[in-house]
Amino acid sequence: RSTSTAARSIALGHPLGCSGARISTTLINLMERKDAQFGLATMCIGLGQGIATVFERV
Repeated sequence: RSTSTAARSIALGHPLGCSGARISTTLINLMERKDAQFGLATMCIGLGQGIATVFERV
């Protein structure tokens, strides 16, 4: 079973500094398509740091 419901690689292109917007927008669109209530976006933000954001459709 795949953990990537979008079945895409993480190598999708985006402009420098736009990771958050691209990943969040992709997740929200996928949540609408799948009628999901919750979604989790995770990112490496450099220098050993990371961030995770939970989205909820209301």
